[in-house]
Amino acid sequence: MNFLNPRALRWKIAALVAVACCAVATVIGVLVHNATAQHGRAAGQDRSVTQLRAAQDELDRTGRRPETADLGPVDELPEPLRAKLADVRLPGEYALWYDQRPPNWYWMWAAVRVGDQVLSVRTDMSAEVRGLQLLDRSIVKAVLVALAFVVPLAALATEPINRRLRHGSRTARHIADGNLDARIGRPGRARDEITAMSSAVDDMAAALQRRLESEKRFTADVAHELRTPLMGLVTAAGLLPTGDEAADLVRTQVHTLRGLIEDLLEISRLDAGAEVAHRDTVPLGELVSDVVRRGWADTRVRFEEPAQVRTDPRRVERVIGNLIANAHRHGALPVEVTVAGTRVTVRDHGPGFPDALLTHGPQRFRTNSAERGHGHGLGLTIALGQSEVLGAQLSFTNAPDGGATATLELPRT
Repeated sequence: MNFLNPRALRWKIAALVAVACCAVATVIGVLVHNATAQHGRAAGQDRSVTQLRAAQDELDRTGRRPETADLGPVDELPEPLRAKLADVRLPGEYALWYDQRPPNWYWMWAAVRVGDQVLSVRTDMSAEVRGLQLLDRSIVKAVLVALAFVVPLAALATEPINRRLRHGSRTARHIADGNLDARIGRPGRARDEITAMSSAVDDMAAALQRRLESEKRFTADVAHELRTPLMGLVTAAGLLPTGDEAADLVRTQVHTLRGLIEDLLEISRLDAGAEVAHRDTVPLGELVSDVVRRGWADTRVRFEEPAQVRTDPRRVERVIGNLIANAHRHGALPVEVTVAGTRVTVRDHGPGFPDALLTHGPQRFRTNSAERGHGHGLGLTIALGQSEVLGAQLSFTNAPDGGATATLELPRT
């Protein structure tokens, strides 16, 4: 399912939203953490200074060490506090030090020199530290709860976009499959990049449809217009004397021209959808043998349990004949025809099909490969069109050891 696909656009957007939320929460959390820590440290310093002043006043008043403070030589103090006290230059100035030594010492020290000794106090900062840790955990929990709501909402919010993109991709596939009437349409209220892309695809499909229809009409018109003068040429060529080299050349060229025009007429009928298959049950092996025997005696035929098929024999003969003719014309001997079940495979040992044909299929008036000879490219185009009328599948590949392979897969009875 597309909804569960981790590479789907919805989850990429949701991941981006989650990363953005985490980044914002991290920045805010760090700022709040630092501000709270500074505030707690400042409060600890104030308490320590207040406690030290009270202890100093009591020492001055009574002459005895207060119970809340320590009075002794400077060597008894921790080294960092002694270093800070050494930096004190003015009499009566306080030295402060925040003790965070492991494992869990959190004390704020305050010290002042009293004669040759040092009066010091320390304030417990554990409450501030626990409060800061509690704040950090609360921020993390709040972020996780927010993500639990934000990520699904972001995925659901992208559904309209995903639906429009899926509709556009399906329409593009329909256009690629030959349905040039398909359009994305449905712009709705949105006027965004997807709408612009959809309009561009629709315009492209419309322009492509117009050009293809113009090409089809031109092909059909040319074939029909040439048919009448061609009949006159055929009749005139039949009246030429036999045995004359020039007359034989004229008859050969007229025959070639007649075949080309008949191919164009057949393509125009296929383009117009006027071809209908008349099905009958026939043995596929015998049908292929008849095609080879009538026109391609130098073709090898091999049978592997040929099946009975219900199809249009005339159209099957047309397809197989064109495939064999293409193999002899553009490939190299030996040409082999294999009938296995409902599958007919025609293979030659020439240079193989060109990459453009393997990628895009046969195209009229294009052979795409100089090494496979010259031609108008109508034979394979007709074979493909007739196989579609039959409901069969025609595929083109190159054999690993060289040569072109065309495979006709007829539907089973």
